[in-house]
Amino acid sequence: MTSINANIGGMSCAACAKNIERVLKKQSGVKRGEVNFGTEKLALEFDESIVSFEEIEKAIKRAGFELYINENTTKRKESEIEKLRFTFKWSLIITTPLFVFSMLPMIFYSLDIHVIPHNLDPLNHPGWNGLIQLLLTLPIMWLNRGIFYRGFSKFFTGSANMDSLIAKGTMVAFLFSIYITIENFFLIGTSLAATMEEIIFMDRNQFYFETVAVILTLIVLGRYLEAKTKGGTSEAIRKLIGLSPKTATIIRDGEEVVVPVGDVVVGDIIRVKPGEKLPVDGIIVQGTTNVDESMLTGESMPVNKNEGDMVIGASINKNGSIRYEATQIGKDTVLAQIVKLVEDAQNSKAPIARVADKISGYFAYVVLVIAIVAGVAWFMAGYDFAFIMVVVVSILLIACPCALGIATPTAVMVGTGKGAENGILIKGGESLEIAHKVKTVVLDKTGTITEGKPHVTDIITKGSYSADEILLLAASAEKKSEHPLGEAIAKHGVAKFGKLLETGLFNSITGQGIHAVVDGKDILIGNKKMMDEHFDISTHDADSLANEGKTPMYVAINQKFAAIIAVADIIKPTSVTAIKQLKGMGIEVVMITGDNKRTALAVARQAGIDNILAEVLPQDKAESVKKLQSNGKVAMVGDGINDAPALVQADIGIAIGGGTDIAIESAEIVLMRGDLRDVVLAIYLSKQTMRNIKQNLFWAFSYNAAGIPIAAGLLYLFGGPLLNPIIAALAMAFSSISVLLNVLRIKRLNLRVDEK
Repeated sequence: MTSINANIGGMSCAACAKNIERVLKKQSGVKRGEVNFGTEKLALEFDESIVSFEEIEKAIKRAGFELYINENTTKRKESEIEKLRFTFKWSLIITTPLFVFSMLPMIFYSLDIHVIPHNLDPLNHPGWNGLIQLLLTLPIMWLNRGIFYRGFSKFFTGSANMDSLIAKGTMVAFLFSIYITIENFFLIGTSLAATMEEIIFMDRNQFYFETVAVILTLIVLGRYLEAKTKGGTSEAIRKLIGLSPKTATIIRDGEEVVVPVGDVVVGDIIRVKPGEKLPVDGIIVQGTTNVDESMLTGESMPVNKNEGDMVIGASINKNGSIRYEATQIGKDTVLAQIVKLVEDAQNSKAPIARVADKISGYFAYVVLVIAIVAGVAWFMAGYDFAFIMVVVVSILLIACPCALGIATPTAVMVGTGKGAENGILIKGGESLEIAHKVKTVVLDKTGTITEGKPHVTDIITKGSYSADEILLLAASAEKKSEHPLGEAIAKHGVAKFGKLLETGLFNSITGQGIHAVVDGKDILIGNKKMMDEHFDISTHDADSLANEGKTPMYVAINQKFAAIIAVADIIKPTSVTAIKQLKGMGIEVVMITGDNKRTALAVARQAGIDNILAEVLPQDKAESVKKLQSNGKVAMVGDGINDAPALVQADIGIAIGGGTDIAIESAEIVLMRGDLRDVVLAIYLSKQTMRNIKQNLFWAFSYNAAGIPIAAGLLYLFGGPLLNPIIAALAMAFSSISVLLNVLRIKRLNLRVDEK
């Protein structure tokens, strides 16, 4: 099965997207063909043994659309926006004198002013007046010819869209105005022009050329503003792509060489000076520095990096000169994967969008039926053709479902982009929609609630040595240890003293501890089993430490019991805040862990969690999540390989960014910072985006529900005005722009946790 993401050109509304999907469904071998109108992208899956890509491309072109692969989307968007700007500018330049020419006579007549040249007076020579209006209208129709081509071609192939409605309405008005113009020359009276009495009596001086021109100008204005707005919603992706530097300084044959980033290969040693961006991902082999990763993770504070630490391409080297080995290049870098995640998310549909798509797909035909029924009803009521035409054109124009079509995809696009800017990668519209329904959040303990690495928490002295003396000796003894607890003690000592003491004898005793000689002193560090062979170490301190989820390490110096060093996987400083915020949102928080119940209870107590699932084997985590789903939507947050099945089982899988690739691949949402507060932000962003979508859909539905009856003449029946087609076109354009403006409110959301 082949998967391709492509760009689609030529769409004017959500019905176009639905039509393309309908065409793809008819193609044998196409498993999936999902079009997002907001991003103008196609997610395609097909079996090459049944259908070729060229055949699919031809089918889409026959439907009147263009397919673009590996194109410069930004340049095409800019070209389309410039084309719309040009069309609008010249449409406005020509429409203005046409509108003035057609409206001034009525204004002058009402003021009893007679300054209009006799041959151009619509009451004296309407034929000539109409002919001039026709000549001014033709260039505008030519500038906007794409609307008529797309509209009529789609209508007659059974795939009517917004252009079909506009084309039908304006063409009816245009042809009727031509008929009146010809009638004034040849059909009324016997002279070249009709008499004033005939004209006034037969109401044959009412042209709709200016209506056609104004409608087309308003339509292209709306599309120009829509294109600019939609272009702005992809700003997150453009910013991410723009982060990567264009060149890299690599070490080859002992010399520094500047090469394009595309020429860097895995294994190259790259030199980065202070203030420069890192070209690709890699591991530091020389030097220390602080790296600003805020553009990728949203974390404002620079991160300290030492030899052996991983660095991310496009982050900024702040203050140290470093050399690092390239490990990930091109599409494999973290930045490239983030861009792909965001693009895929913006190309996906939220389930709520399918309702709007289905309505938009059939709306053009429903509206046409309504327009015909209304026209027949007014005809049977005795009204003339001109009146009926106004009603029909107004219905066709005001009922365009553009606002309905853009309500959801643009909100998903902006919402996922906003998340990406803040280090929250939401993989699709469905994930964005489901997140706001979550009732239970399940948190893995190690690496999610806690740091995932042991730290020294307590030093309890039992002899004449001070806590600092104990730490220096113990850290020096453990610096050769490979055990995680010993490494934690050594790391804590280095952080406090910088340089440790030299170690003489060193012996690791499997399952018990170590024996070493440091500064002439005999050092034993190990568990209770090891110490029981030498000393009586009965102490309540060890029991209380264990009850707090800490592991006691016993220290003896020169055959005398000297201290207890407690080591624990400490809770992240932000975890307590995040859990409190989740509870405040009415969400149940559950901790799941393979650790023993005593340790789990201790961590849960510190984190503020009431519900725990302890001693759960990795293969049983998914089953535990499944049981919790009986009470509503469940989000699972984890970072390890053993969390992957549970992440898949949950309604929403949320992976900590510092976790394993498998966990990240299995999740629907990835938190780049590894901060549990971002779980709160992801749910908050989902709630706000869905609220925005529902507002958009409500107003779009309400607009059409109220607009169609008014356009059909409901107010006129009760003594009110008849809706002018120009006002109908203006209302239609305004509805789309109002939806877009509402969507852009998402970009202004405050996603700073500390200000919540």
